Amino acid sequence: MATAPRNLLSYVDPQPDSPWLTYLAQVDRVLPYLGELARWGETLKRPKRALIVDVPIEMDDGTVRHFEGFRVQHNLSRGPGKGGVRFHPQVTLEEVMALSAWMTIKNAAVGLPYGGAKGGIRVDPGQLSRKELERMTRRYTSEIGIIIGPQQDIPAPDVNTNAQIMAWMMDTYSMNIGGTATGVVTGKPIPLGGSLGRVKATGRGVFVTGREAARRIGLELAGARIAVQGFGNVGSTAAELFAEAGAKIVAVQDHSGSVMHEGGLDVAALQLHVHAHGGVAGFGEAIADDAFWQVPCDILIPAALEGQMTEARARTTTAKLMLEGANGPTLPIADDVLAERGVLVVPDVLCNAGGVTVSYFEWVQDFSSFFWSEDEINARLDRIMVNAFEQIWGTAERLRISLRTAAFVVACERVLMARAERGLYP
Repeated sequence: MATAPRNLLSYVDPQPDSPWLTYLAQVDRVLPYLGELARWGETLKRPKRALIVDVPIEMDDGTVRHFEGFRVQHNLSRGPGKGGVRFHPQVTLEEVMALSAWMTIKNAAVGLPYGGAKGGIRVDPGQLSRKELERMTRRYTSEIGIIIGPQQDIPAPDVNTNAQIMAWMMDTYSMNIGGTATGVVTGKPIPLGGSLGRVKATGRGVFVTGREAARRIGLELAGARIAVQGFGNVGSTAAELFAEAGAKIVAVQDHSGSVMHEGGLDVAALQLHVHAHGGVAGFGEAIADDAFWQVPCDILIPAALEGQMTEARARTTTAKLMLEGANGPTLPIADDVLAERGVLVVPDVLCNAGGVTVSYFEWVQDFSSFFWSEDEINARLDRIMVNAFEQIWGTAERLRISLRTAAFVVACERVLMARAERGLYP
């Protein structure tokens, strides 16, 4: 009996509120604004390439375990793929597809010469020893080595990965090709071609876009109350910079719990506490995790995982401004509720693009073997983020649409113009 033709999308079964369905809903909202380019719209809904790999490693006790890994290249029309690698027990192909698609939009929205890609392994890295983690990273790199490279696809750190993981990936790829290729990954240690300013870049981008947005709605940062969900590199850096600008960090939530202080938490002390204890729990006044979303605040920064801002939370938040430090933290229905309530949302594809922007700087520096000072990097980052914000804000005002839809309009126009100019091969 004949079977129906299959494609990549046939192998995923999106559940309600899945990140992939969230992305597709965002694309559908932007298509009416693309004019003649809308004929290429299906390009945005279909990942170009997805690789699923088996990652077998020998454990310290001599047993062999198998982990499932992914690398998805969503679109390469504007340049090589760019996007992080996450190690998390809930990683799925569908999630990685969505994250790679958001990278396509993010890179185009800020004008970087990249397409979108993302990768991951379904694993709890906290259950592995350092040597097991290294063996897993190296085997995964070898398995996806057939599609990555400095001019093909450049991984970077993401959830539960860091500079050390990138060092192992760079070394493994280099050994396999018989030459040092520092540009195959970004987010590397400084001695291996990493860039100054990279660790805090995403959080700095959240601050810069938040500062610009607050200025336009007349919200003074001095004295503003801010709640931060997630206190890793992104959330803690954003909190640090906003505190330096005079804001009060009144509540913080992470995997360990939620804490608050009406007078403002001591961010530097909280960072030391998290480093020592692995989470924010035990610092300040403990509150229930659900109560975090009702803490009175002017600015809310979701900087953890996707799907955190639900319809119910959107209806009860007191924030005037929401800055998406995480990827895909807001469900489409919640987006509508926030818009109805007059809450300004700076979308992830703009707000957290500071990380990939400095990754771009690192990639450029690796190719030229000429490295910039941290002050130069921060100044370049600020300029790119401010310019991108101004263009997207202007598009939103001109078309009377949300910042998220405006960011997608700007990005999708760039992607689809590249697609149209390149044409179809053969």
